[in-house]
Amino acid sequence: MTVYLGRARRGPSFTLRPTLRLRLTLLNGILLVGAGAILVLLAWLLVGDVMHPAVGLQPGSTVTLADGRSVDAAQWQETLVDQAAREMLAKGLAALVAIGIIGIAGAYAVAGRALRPLHTVTQTARRLGEETLDQRIRYSGADDEVAELARTFDAMLDRLAGAFESQKRFVANASHELRTPLAVMRTEIDVTLTDDEADVAEYRRMAKVVRNASERANGLVDALLVLARSEAQSGRRLVRKVPADMAMSVTNALSAVKAEAERLKLDVTTDLQPAMVVGDPSLLDRLAGNLIENAIRYNHLLGKLWLRTETVNGQARLIVGNTGYEVEPGDVPGLFEPFRRGGWERTGSRGSGLGLSIVRAVCDAHGGTVSAVAQAGGGLEVMVSLPTADTTPVVAASASVPRAKGLGIA
Repeated sequence: MTVYLGRARRGPSFTLRPTLRLRLTLLNGILLVGAGAILVLLAWLLVGDVMHPAVGLQPGSTVTLADGRSVDAAQWQETLVDQAAREMLAKGLAALVAIGIIGIAGAYAVAGRALRPLHTVTQTARRLGEETLDQRIRYSGADDEVAELARTFDAMLDRLAGAFESQKRFVANASHELRTPLAVMRTEIDVTLTDDEADVAEYRRMAKVVRNASERANGLVDALLVLARSEAQSGRRLVRKVPADMAMSVTNALSAVKAEAERLKLDVTTDLQPAMVVGDPSLLDRLAGNLIENAIRYNHLLGKLWLRTETVNGQARLIVGNTGYEVEPGDVPGLFEPFRRGGWERTGSRGSGLGLSIVRAVCDAHGGTVSAVAQAGGGLEVMVSLPTADTTPVVAASASVPRAKGLGIA
């Protein structure tokens, strides 16, 4: 029987921790021996009740034994019952011991066979690491609870592998995006400093390039912080929940990019009806701002931009559509991944590629959904759907300061 030695926490002492296999074996053994003991006891008690060969004889009758002796029939019956009870008890206990040993050994073997996939799960978990997430159990036994556990474990490993791979890509892309403006700043500074004939105008030009690059790096860092903040509050674990109108967020975001829209001479159409939700207003403002900024950034001269907010079937909707560059329908889901720009994935393109990924994270934090449809003539229409304020409770933060004792503070 296998036992695990518990790790000593203090001093050299340790404790024995029985395995699940041992506990199942002991349980089966106790049940088997207990049932056998009850049967032996019942048999022993029934012997005296069923053995009455002299009941129908006359009082004073005698029985002649094989050796020629004659004994009283009642005495002979008593002796016979006692002897039968002793033999039955002795043989029953011997059989019980034999059955118990065989049953416990069989239970130990059966439990070991049944729990073998669990040992496989344990060994696989011990071998797992960032470089070995491709290993799976791939259980092929009976479709029972153990098989369900193995499938669940394999599915969890698939999710972990996907998360690690996504994290690696995210870190690599973030490093690349940050390296670009830093490299631009360093190159401009080095070139200008090594130029002995550089004048004030050259230094001013260098300062403008460095400022633009620093603004780009700062914008990327801000976007990363917003993305991290949004993903940390996923699953409706918002730190702040107050009533907010998405129509107001759209109005504020549209006013912030009004100059850019006028520069491109966009035809802006709005239909802003009240769309009350409960959530973090700053995140909702960033959601609307990112959608509108993307709709303008990837639009073209004399293009169109349409905005609509509404409430339908307990869902507050925000729809932002634009004309612009053609997007393949198969590429639409990938646009919500970090650092994806929909055909503009190259150094020097405007934006950090985090706009729609922030939108997705904010929607998830508010318990909503986001979808996008590629337009036939080019452009994209994005629809955000969040639960309305009627279906979402408002969490009012409160704090109390306990009264200090012995300080005379009222």
